[in-house]
Parts: sequence; C-alpha cells; structure tokens
Amino acid sequence: MTGRIRWGILGCGRIAGKFAEVLRHVQDAELVAVESRSKANADAFGGTWQAPRRYSSYEQLANDNLVDVVYVAAPHNLHAETSILCLNAGKHVLCEKPLLYQCFPVYCNH
Repeated sequence: MTGRIRWGILGCGRIAGKFAEVLRHVQDAELVAVESRSKANADAFGGTWQAPRRYSSYEQLANDNLVDVVYVAAPHNLHAETSILCLNAGKHVLCEKPLLYQCFPVYCNH
C-alpha cells in the first residue's frame, strides 16, 4: 500500500466510535467505510465520523475495493468469523482476540 491507508470499521458500537476518533489523528489514515447489521446504524455512525461508504452486511464491507484494512468491532463471538471473511477478501485485519471464542467457546458463555 502507498499513500493513505483506507480503513473500514466492521461493527458500529462504542469501541468502534473510540477507534474512529483516534483514527482521525493518524496522519496517513482515512476512514472510508463502516458496517453495521442495521443500515440506519451504519448511516448514523458513518455520518458522525464522515465515512462515505456505509454497509449493512459484513460481506459488503469485506468486498469493498476501496478498503485496505478492516478494524473488527463486531461482537466478540463474531471476531473469528468476520476476521476470516475479511482476510479471505484480501484485506488486512486489526482484531482483538479473534480466535479465543473459536477455540475456547466453553469460556465464552457469559
């Protein structure tokens, strides 16, 4: 990648907002797309953080050719699934503990 790094955020919850706020201060970063399971939530979040592309499915974000890297802010039990989806679409992925819930589900029933 050269020039600005174009970010997508998968999931539009509280932590996603914190990430979007910090991303504004990264010189070579640009938020280009967001995803929420609800189009209305994606539109609201995208409006708040000036993301021009707003999606209501994981696949749409993963397949957006203008997104270089995806920050996964989906619910924890979807981290592995959505990370793998984005990786298979050729995206770089930033995700906390994506395999914990896949490998050790007995610990994740809280």
